[in-house]
Order: sequence, then C-alpha cells, then structure tokens
Amino acid sequence: MTSTLTEKAVRGRRVTYAYAHGDQKQRPGVITGTKTNAHGTLLALVRLDGARSNLHIPADHENLTYLDEVGEVPELPMGRFHPSTTGLGFDFQYDGVLVCGFEDGDAVAVTTDQGKAAAAVATWMREVEGIDDEHTIRESAGWMKPQWVVFEWEPEDAECAWLMNPAQEGDDQAVHVYYLPA
Repeated sequence: MTSTLTEKAVRGRRVTYAYAHGDQKQRPGVITGTKTNAHGTLLALVRLDGARSNLHIPADHENLTYLDEVGEVPELPMGRFHPSTTGLGFDFQYDGVLVCGFEDGDAVAVTTDQGKAAAAVATWMREVEGIDDEHTIRESAGWMKPQWVVFEWEPEDAECAWLMNPAQEGDDQAVHVYYLPA
C-alpha cells in the first residue's frame, strides 16, 4: 500500500479533503509536497484552494481523496494586497468594516470612517472578544488611531501569512485603518 501512496501522493496532484468523518463538504486542493513524520507516516502537504498554508495530512487518511489531475503547484501571491474576508484572519465584518484582532491584543478596523470603525470594533469586542463592560468598550473607541498601512503577503512558511506595515497616504496600495492598541 505504501508504494501506491507514494505514487499517488505527488507534488501537483489535485485532491479533495473533508475535515471531519462524515463531512459532506469536500474541499479541493493540491499536494505541494510530501514528508515522513517521526513515526514513519507519509504525510501529504495539502494546500486547500484559497488557503496560504499546508495541512499535513496522512497520505492514507480516509477523508483525503486523490484526483487524476496532476499539474503545476500554483505560486502563492506575494507582495502587497487589499484585505478582504477571504482567509486573511479578518475574522469579523460589521456594517462593511473589516476587523482583525491580533495575538497581542491589538485590533484594526479597515475604514476611513471613524464612527463606523468605533461601531465595528465595539461589536467585535462584544461578539468575538466577549467583553461586556460598556465603559471599557466606549473608552476603547477613544484609543483608536487613524493610520495608513499596507498589507503584504509573507512566504508560506513564515510565522504569519501577512503583515501590516506603515505607509504614506497617497501610496497606491495604502489602506486607511483605525488601529486599536492593546
């Protein structure tokens, strides 16, 4: 069986994967490579379509389906981009404003409208962070600072999928945000 798996689990093979047993949603992806773990198990490194990082899935996993198509592995987009809700870590959207919370407790709201930023962050604090102290929420709105930033993709194996870096107004890739420090 291992030789059959090594023939199937090859770079560029299209696959589908379902996260849970019985999950009817088969997600398409591509094998970007293989490796053997410390226990000697062959792992398929699978990048699901629309994702930036690999899942390490045992090559014989019952929810991994190998398709016949084998081709080139698409390059990951690199450089600057404009944020959207598609797989970026912007885990919340309120009234058209994207909000992202960072591990260190900071947050950012993507908008030029301070009132919309405050409303979106307040809702995010209640619904995502579980903060119910309205005084703290109102006080936080006063700490938000307007900034121009650029969002930049990082390489696949980087610690973060993307970075937010300072920019100047007028930079063609700059995005206006309201930043809430922790």
